[in-house]
Amino acid sequence: MQEYRKGAHSVFSIVSHTYFVTAYRRKCLTPVMIGRIAEVTARICVINDCIQLECDGEADQVHFMLDLHPKIAPSTLLGSMKAASSRILRKEFEPELRPHFRNWKKGLWGDQLYIRSAGGAPLETLKAYINAHSRGSK
Repeated sequence: MQEYRKGAHSVFSIVSHTYFVTAYRRKCLTPVMIGRIAEVTARICVINDCIQLECDGEADQVHFMLDLHPKIAPSTLLGSMKAASSRILRKEFEPELRPHFRNWKKGLWGDQLYIRSAGGAPLETLKAYINAHSRGSK
């Protein structure tokens, strides 16, 4: 059954799948780092009235399933999530991450942006897909 969120003058369900890829596809993320990314990005979502439904990844990418609020542009939310997670991870895990990047100031994530509506696929299918890219896989 489809669940809808309600605002003062709206009813909505904007579920999307997105992922971040490390710059140059460097395989530098550990399970602990992915867990920290999940914490940081969930906080950014809450600040923007969005909900992070799933987050998991592997050494060079992190996948998200998000329930977006219509008041925020997806590119704005993803930009905030990328910026905050890059800044915090590079600060907290500098010794582990720095050797993977020639240009440390560029950031953790690649420049690409991908977001797809999850409206056509059952949410359980998307959750299974994201979990298939779990921290335990190589």
